[in-house]
Formats: sequence, C-alpha cells, structure tokens
Amino acid sequence: MNFDSEHLLFTPASPDRDAIPTIFAFPNTYTVGITSLGYQVVWATLAMRSDVDIYRLFTDVRESLPRSPELVGFSLSWELDYVNILNLLELLEIPLRSSDRGDNDPLIFGGGPVLSANPEPFADFFDVVLVGDGEDLLGNFITTYQEVRTADRLTKLKHLARVPGIYIPSLYTVEYDENLIASIVPIDSNLPATITKQTYRGNTLSVSSVVTEKAAWESIFMVEVVRSCPEMCRFCLASYLTLPFRVASVEESLIPAIDKGLEVTNRLGLLGASVTQHPEFPALLEHLMQPKYDDIRLSVSSVRTNTVTVRLAEILSKRDSKSLTIAVESGSERMRKIVNKKLETDEIFQAAANAKAGGLKGLKLYGMAGVPGEENNDIDETVAMLRSLKKAVPGLRLTFGCSTFVPKAHTPFQWFGVNKAADKRLKLLQKQLTPNGIEFRPESYNWSVIQAIISRGDRRLSHLLELTRNYGDSIGSFRRAFKELRGQIPGLDFYVHQTWDTSQILPWQHIIGPLPQATLIKHLASATAQFDGLTPQPPL
Repeated sequence: MNFDSEHLLFTPASPDRDAIPTIFAFPNTYTVGITSLGYQVVWATLAMRSDVDIYRLFTDVRESLPRSPELVGFSLSWELDYVNILNLLELLEIPLRSSDRGDNDPLIFGGGPVLSANPEPFADFFDVVLVGDGEDLLGNFITTYQEVRTADRLTKLKHLARVPGIYIPSLYTVEYDENLIASIVPIDSNLPATITKQTYRGNTLSVSSVVTEKAAWESIFMVEVVRSCPEMCRFCLASYLTLPFRVASVEESLIPAIDKGLEVTNRLGLLGASVTQHPEFPALLEHLMQPKYDDIRLSVSSVRTNTVTVRLAEILSKRDSKSLTIAVESGSERMRKIVNKKLETDEIFQAAANAKAGGLKGLKLYGMAGVPGEENNDIDETVAMLRSLKKAVPGLRLTFGCSTFVPKAHTPFQWFGVNKAADKRLKLLQKQLTPNGIEFRPESYNWSVIQAIISRGDRRLSHLLELTRNYGDSIGSFRRAFKELRGQIPGLDFYVHQTWDTSQILPWQHIIGPLPQATLIKHLASATAQFDGLTPQPPL
C-alpha cells in the first residue's frame, strides 16, 4: 500500500546525514493505527526532527524500512496487541527478549496508556518504556540517546534510566515470596528507586497530524479538547492515571487547529474523557455554528450527562451527529455513589429528553457489571431505569453498552478482582432489555478476564504471553498456558479474581502515578463505606 491518500498537517524535516534510523510501529493494521491520535502525534513529533530518520510500520503495511535501525518503537493502546509486537519483532529479526539482544540490536522502546499504567507483563520484551505524556518525554529521550549513541548497550540503558519518566525494566530486579512480590529494586544504587509518570501541563493539547480516508473514522480530523477527567470515578484509568484535568485554550489552540484541519476535510472529532466539562465548551460549540462551518460533520466523544442541554443537542444535530454518548455506569443510585459518579437518576432522564428535543435520533448509554459492592438488585434497578427511560422518550433510539469491571493500576479499585457473577449479570441484562426495544451491546466477559490478567500482571507473565501467542488469543488459550506453567507462576485466579491486600507490593509499585497510594486508599475507603457489607473488602 502507498500512503498517497494522506493529507499531512505538518512539514516533515529533511533528515540529517547522521540522523538516527528509527522505526515507529503500531501493532495493528494501518486503518486502526492511523486512527490513534497518540500514534499520529508521536510519529509527527519524531518526523519533524532532523536528527531522526523515521519510518512507519503496521501489521499490514510499512514504509521502506532501514536495514539497521537504532531505535524501534511501539505505541500500545490495547492489551492484546502485544501479540503483534512479538510478531513484528520477529519480522524485523530482533530477539523477542531484551536479555537476548546485543550491541548490534536496536533499542526497543514503547509508550501509550497500557505501558504507562502497568508495563510489567511486557517488561522482558522492552528495553525502554516511556511512562507518561510524550510532549516533553519524547524529546528528552531522543536528546539523551544522542549523548550515548555510540556506547555499548548497558551504558546506553543506564544513561537513559536517569531521565525522569524513562523506565529500563532490565535494570530492576523483582524478588518474589511465593505468589506475592517481596521487592522491586534497581540493580545499581545510582539508579532511581522509582519512576515517576511525566505529566504535560501546557494548554495546547494533541490534534491530528494526518487525515486520511483509510482511517477507521474516515477522513476525520481529531482535536483533544480536554485531558483527564475531574469526576474521578473510582475504577477509571482514564481519569486517575492522567490527572490533573487539563483543558486546551479555545482561542490560542482549539480554533486555529480546527480551522487548519477543516482545510483538508469536513469531518471533525472533539475528543476527551469529559469533553463538555471544558469551561468554554458552549462557546466553542457556538463558534462552530457560524455559517462557514455549515458543511462540517461534527462528532463528540462521551459527554457528562448533566451537561446535555437542548442547545448542545441542536448544534450536534445540525452538524450531522445522529446520537450522543453518556456514561451512567448503573441505574442504581447506590452503585453510582460507590464509584463516585456524581449523577442523579433525574439527570439521566433530563439528558434523554434534551437529546430528543434537540433533534438527535439516538442516545448511547454506557454502564458496567460486576463493580465492587454490586448486588443482583442493582442490576434489577438498571433494567427498571432503562425501561422507564424508554417510555419517557418514545422515538429516541436507546443503546446500552455494558462492560465487566476490570481492575486498573493507579485507581482506588486496583485491589479488587473481577466478579465471577458479572457474566451472568450481562446475560440477565441482555434477556431483560432486548425485548423492551433497548439495543444491548455487552463487552465480552472473557475479554474482560484477559484484560485483568494483563492489567494486574507482573513480569512473570512474559512466559505466559509467549505461550498464549502460540495458542491464539482466546480465553481458552490463556487457561491452557496457565495450566502448562502451573507451579512456575501464580494461577489465573490470583491475577484475575482475588481481592488483594492493600499492604502487599503491587507489580507497578515502583511506577509513581499522579496520586500517592495513601490517597488511593482513602478514596477506596470512601467507596467501601457505601457497601452493604455483603461484598469482600480489601483490608485497609
């Protein structure tokens, strides 16, 4: 495939004669990878440096690659894409494990939300992990690498390890006491004991660097309106890992970027975990109602429920949006209190009424099953609320997407396991909602189990991941691999379903997120105080 359909929104630099030959890969197809705003931004950032000679690689297409790359990078957004990382390393004839690489092999680096949250299951495959926002971290990585470019491999890694946010897994030793981790320590006293996630604090956030009709969202120009979310739902990685909540400047950043993007496409996507909580979001929408924007197609990612006004719905409808997405988590007010979802049931009904009054045809609601503290009657309350909502807004198409709770690192619920009852509860929702004309879209329970294995995993799992890759990426493959490694690593139940003690060392304990563990434990206590005493609670 050629890349002729791409409209570049930046000017690549001409590489210097001695520029660093670098491959930057996305471990999925081009269509998926080029739709990732994070991948686009890192690629463009490197391509605008004259000291880097950058080449792109996807699972199905690639640019003409250098024979002897010095750096090979991966952006990891989805846990199961690790399979493709290993496949691409084999394609490039690079040893899969960092311990098997020598001075003539490139340094393998990676970043993205999966690696920033918990890099440990992948620690044996990466030489370098960039933990946090790339805005400053990426430049510091390249500049520091230049300083030791001709040195031996160990010297390079030790030098890079001194840069804030750069994690070199091979320079840290993990000791175990049966299933539990006993210690995580650097091999050398000159190395930092912990790695702090890097946080970009500017008011210019990410925007698309390329627009193409071959993206999953065809010809879309994406603009990051906000980063993180101030709501801090207790399970939410997108909020806790990315704190603090930051907003892009409307006048200095958003409007100029939008106008530039709309020179090459008429499709605009406003992104963020809580877009409508930008303090100037209503003003931005009114700006986009000017006649010069009449032909644009506007889509907005998930919005906070109590910000859905009739005017918001009218503007989206006039700009070719058919529906709106809100996260309600549960129809049970008790469950919403447990997860810190500051939302009343009447606000959900008002949002639906406003969406319909503003001319939208559909409303997508997202929820979760198996949340810590949840009981069967909470599922009944969700069913009752959605049935009532359907009657209250006749003619508005309702879709309820529901996933299983998965514990995520750096959140207050990281100590909980996956609730085995969630699978039955998803089936119950399907049975109760579909006959009532509510489209139900459950996320696979088995996929949630796999997610939990990786999100809570430690570096002992590298052997499991290699085995599973040979068997396929089904839950059955993971179970088979666990069985084969019985006695060598903890079982599936330990990683997935067990509630962990808050005093034990976590696999990602040496990765310092935005909030200290003591604060997460306080937030956990606020949640468990809402329990009815029927659900196991982590010792505090």
